[in-house]
Amino acid sequence: MIKELKENYGYLFEDSLLMEINSVGTFKEMPEGFQLIDIGDYIKSMPLLISGAIKIMREDNKGDELLLYFIERGDTCAMTLSCCMGQKKSEIRAITETPTKLIMIPVEKMSEWMGKYKSWQNFILQSYHDRMTELLEAIDTIAFLKMEDRIFKYLRDKAMVNHNEVILVTHQQIAFDLHTSRVVISRLLKSLEIEGKIQLFRNSIKILDL
Repeated sequence: MIKELKENYGYLFEDSLLMEINSVGTFKEMPEGFQLIDIGDYIKSMPLLISGAIKIMREDNKGDELLLYFIERGDTCAMTLSCCMGQKKSEIRAITETPTKLIMIPVEKMSEWMGKYKSWQNFILQSYHDRMTELLEAIDTIAFLKMEDRIFKYLRDKAMVNHNEVILVTHQQIAFDLHTSRVVISRLLKSLEIEGKIQLFRNSIKILDL
């Protein structure tokens, strides 16, 4: 595990911190679509991504989901951090977008390392900043973009975290993630194809304008 840590976090953390992470962390490998955290869970550890991507979802009181943002290699989740530090129940759902490798850090190490390692403190504060920026972007997308633009942004983001211009996704899955109907998604995807931005296939979409 120390090799993966150095490759992904060696530029951020000093060797002593990397060694501590290696000694207390738990390495996990998850398939695509695995639910890491559910709404209402008490979070006992924080993920450090080694590879892959995780999508962070929010749920309304009717049980409908909305995609907030993705986290990728070298990231962690600010909402996970907040729940860990405050010992609160999770308000988000975290699901692997791709096959994912990560290291789970025990919650009790969070505050200890904040005081012990400046690099860890900087990492946590930067993670909060990055996730807040993405949340504001998600709000702006919902508030100001037309649904067609929201769909195209969603497709581009998904292609980037998958590192592939062809993404495997159904119209129904897009509808779930964007909290709308499959009929609306299908109609607007066809419009995007006519505009030359995407190419539609059965259960997959190629992004032509990345």
